Order: sequence, then structure tokens, then C-alpha cells
Amino acid sequence: MDTIKWVGTIFVLSGILLTNLNIYPINIFSHGFGVVLWTSYGIMTRDNAITTNFGFQIPLFGFGIANYLI
Repeated sequence: MDTIKWVGTIFVLSGILLTNLNIYPINIFSHGFGVVLWTSYGIMTRDNAITTNFGFQIPLFGFGIANYLI
């Protein structure tokens, strides 16, 4: 499970970096994938704070992806 957490962290931080460098839309996909991994980790470990924090970010990235595709 530590692998999921660390890979998720790498993707979240990469997404933040790409956002700061204004590299769009890969920033949304990178950060979004990291959020999905962290949400999965929260569910597997039954950590409600992690699940809530990252789980609520999933639809936000979904809106960003939909906005890009439309």
C-alpha cells in the first residue's frame, strides 16, 4: 500500500508543478490520477480524512477534463 501512496504523491506533486508551469491539460490528468490513487489508499486503509479530502477532488478534476474535451 505504501507504493500506491508514494506513486499518488508523485502524480499529485507533478500535477501541481505542471499547473505552475502552465502546462495544460496534462496537469489535470497527472494530478487527477494521483488523487484517484490517494482516494484508493484512503478507502483501503479506512482513513476517512484521506478518503474525504481526495474523494471530493475527483469530481473537480472530472469537470476540468470534461471542460477540456468539450
